[in-house]
Amino acid sequence: MPFTTRSDQTREAILRAARRRFAAEGYERTTIRAVAADAGIDPSMVMRYYGSKDGLFAVAADIDLRLPDLSEVPRRKAGERLVRHFFERWEGELADDVLVVAFRSAATNEAATERLREVFGNQAQVALARVVADPEEAPARAALVTSQLLGLAMCRYVLKLPPMVAMDTETLVASVAPTVQRYLTGPLPGSRPRTS
Repeated sequence: MPFTTRSDQTREAILRAARRRFAAEGYERTTIRAVAADAGIDPSMVMRYYGSKDGLFAVAADIDLRLPDLSEVPRRKAGERLVRHFFERWEGELADDVLVVAFRSAATNEAATERLREVFGNQAQVALARVVADPEEAPARAALVTSQLLGLAMCRYVLKLPPMVAMDTETLVASVAPTVQRYLTGPLPGSRPRTS
C-alpha cells in the first residue's frame, strides 16, 4: 500500500473519531488522547496530521454550505430556494455529525463559536449579496437569514424537538420560506426613512 494512501486513511480515521467525540462530548471534554484511542493510533499521529486540538476541530467542523447562486433564481423565489437547499444539504450528504459537532462545541468554546460564526455568517453574506438590492443592508439581512437557518438546525437536528423532527420537508419549506424571503427582500424596519 502506498504511503499516501495509508496516510489518507489515517487522516480519515482521525477525523471520523474526532467528529464522533466532538459531537458526543463537545470541544472542552474532547481530548487528543481519546480521539487517538478511538482511531486506534498513537496520540502523536493526531498532532502530526492536525497540529493541535484547535486544528483538528477546525477540520472536523469544516462546513461548506454550498449555498445556491441566488442571482439565477427569480427574486420572489429566493427564500424558498435557500430554505429548500438548506434541507437538501443537511438531510443529504451532511447528515452526519458535522452539524452536531459545530453546535455542541460552540456552546462551550469561543473558538468553536467563532468557527460557526464564520461558516454561517461569511458564506451566507457572500451568497445573499447577489440578491439583496441595497449592499449596505446585506450584513443585516444575512444575519437575519442566518438566525433562521441556525434556529432550524438547532431545533431539528441537535435538540431534535419532536414537532420539528416530525414535520416533512415540504411543510417546513412552505412554513419558513416566506420569513426568509421577507428577510431577503422585504423592508427592514428602521433601515431607511420613508418618503411620501
